[in-house]
Amino acid sequence: MALITGTMANFVPEIWSKKLQTRFYASTVLSEVTNNDYEGEIRNAGDKVNIRVPPAITIADYNPMSPSISYETLGENIIELLVDKAKSYAFKVDDVLGAQSDINLINAATQDAAEKMKIAIDTQVLAGMATAATTSIDLSNLGSDTTVNKTNILDLILLAGQKLDELNVPETGRYIVLPPSAITALKSSDLKDASLAGDAQSILRNGRVGQIDRFTVYSSNNLSTNAQSEKVAIAGTKAFMSFASQFVKTETIRLESQFGDGVRGLQVYGFKAVHPDAGVAIGLGDGA
Repeated sequence: MALITGTMANFVPEIWSKKLQTRFYASTVLSEVTNNDYEGEIRNAGDKVNIRVPPAITIADYNPMSPSISYETLGENIIELLVDKAKSYAFKVDDVLGAQSDINLINAATQDAAEKMKIAIDTQVLAGMATAATTSIDLSNLGSDTTVNKTNILDLILLAGQKLDELNVPETGRYIVLPPSAITALKSSDLKDASLAGDAQSILRNGRVGQIDRFTVYSSNNLSTNAQSEKVAIAGTKAFMSFASQFVKTETIRLESQFGDGVRGLQVYGFKAVHPDAGVAIGLGDGA
């Protein structure tokens, strides 16, 4: 009787874990730094909301000895908020693969797509905020430093607050979004642990770090880079940027050319800087 030769490796069974590997996603801050005041008036992609801006009245001197009053004609300024952007995802699961799998692949893939959709939109809106802000500052406003560090980070944040003060932006609800490198500089600065004041749960899922001056501090990997290859932090209030996303759809369909299901999702949205004065773009130098 002939023996079958080989190694013991041929007899080691393959085991497929029922636990999916955890994915790590960038924290999103969109809900913390934008308002959705006009979202309820949006219905479909391509729709728009006309936001009426109150008239600006001129104050004139008045001489009772020689009275003369000039009346202004009230005009109507309009800001258009367009829901003209959309992002989608689509994937397919073969019936055979689905039948042999003990993991709900569709649910797992849909959750991954939803997280990545949030990150993609968050990144796009933050980039729009960096270019729409009335005020732009960087390290050149402080001196000769070219990289944000533990020595200059507090001065940069205080300067952002000053710029908002000069434009009469309310103190209530102010925030600043910084990249991790600037957060490290902040925690290494003279403020040290005081930078975490007011946050009893350390860093939360929305990226909140703590409070500095009048700013709630958030950490984000989704900030944009400017023409000088600097990361651009964003400071302001929720009045700065309005965001609207009204139509989100996920559907499963049977595929025609194979035995399997196709899953696709769509999100339509729009954003507009309705109060550009309420935002500051902060260049953080070439090392951020």
